[in-house]
Amino acid sequence: MAFLRNDTVNLLNLHYGIHALALSGGGAFFAAFLLRAGVPAPAVLATLALILAGRFVIRPLVLVPARRFGLKPLVIAGTVMTGLQYPLLAEVHGVGWELLALCAISSAGDTVYWTCYHAYFASLGDADHRGHQLGAREAIAAIVGIVGPLATGWALTTLGPRIAFDATACVLLLAALPIFGTPNVAIADEAPGAFRAAVPGMLMFVADGWIAAGFYFVWQIALFLALGESFTAYGGAMALAALVGAVSGLLLGRFIDAGHGRRAVWLAAGSLVIVIGLRSASCEDPVLAVVANAAGALVPALYIPTLMTAVYNQAKGSPCVLRFHIATEGGWDAGAAGGCIVAAGLLWAGAPIWLGILLSLIGTAAIFVLLRRYYGEVGLKVLPPSLGPSAG
Repeated sequence: MAFLRNDTVNLLNLHYGIHALALSGGGAFFAAFLLRAGVPAPAVLATLALILAGRFVIRPLVLVPARRFGLKPLVIAGTVMTGLQYPLLAEVHGVGWELLALCAISSAGDTVYWTCYHAYFASLGDADHRGHQLGAREAIAAIVGIVGPLATGWALTTLGPRIAFDATACVLLLAALPIFGTPNVAIADEAPGAFRAAVPGMLMFVADGWIAAGFYFVWQIALFLALGESFTAYGGAMALAALVGAVSGLLLGRFIDAGHGRRAVWLAAGSLVIVIGLRSASCEDPVLAVVANAAGALVPALYIPTLMTAVYNQAKGSPCVLRFHIATEGGWDAGAAGGCIVAAGLLWAGAPIWLGILLSLIGTAAIFVLLRRYYGEVGLKVLPPSLGPSAG
């Protein structure tokens, strides 16, 4: 397994696994807890849109410290900053200043972390083993995702939100430790043509963000409501889904690296369409909702390696990997915020929640076209390793 010989990527995947433990725990309960805290469903989606809009505004500012310090310190700082939102989440009681403060802190932490993490992973990973490495990363995330929701659901029910979300913050502090063993990546002061080179990846992320609005954010609300607003039942449904995802996590990465990118696009888009339809039909049936949630765990194993192989390899071949991801992550924020606002408007107007889930079909059609075009232009394989890492 040559793709495991990159010690730096192994440390990055260890970091991601610990980080995923937090996201599958406290992170997965973000929208659900806001509902239980008295925030109406349309306002929960509006809150998520506000966080995303804040990220969109803040994101270009990341370039300033990155040019001075490089990416490694910012990935560490971003990991710690993302943990700060969870103790504040426990203090939210309806719409008020705590909710606004949560939006501000979440925007800042997520912006620094995700922008720099994606650029860092793109720089240090291997183009010829990208699908394998992403498959391993997502499999690790799926495995720890079995523990995270069960533990958090139990803690919220028996110990209360402060202890549950403080534990999430502590896990994120631990997630920063593996990054200390990885090299830094410098970012150049100037990189002509960097943002122009990011346009294809940015369009992919706009579509992906729109998908996420219905497929993840609206669905989390629908699932929590279908399960009677029970933290324990919700955590169990998330853990079952993670178990399904762990079984299938390593398969498609090898499929892409073997030169089957275009066929992988069909599988990824097809799985999205099927699960979106299943989820939209299960909003009022608890048993079917659990099945639909578990089926959704197959999508990351099929979709994430397909999408991120294309995005990371474009980033690695661009004039500046960080500038590339500033543009693409900004596209994701715009797409997801737009989808959340439209879904919030539909719910506020009295539309059924399943309609908000079906909005993801628009993004699925767009990402299918964009990924087919990408894998068609590079033949049927990922970009060759001769492109080399970008120095920013």
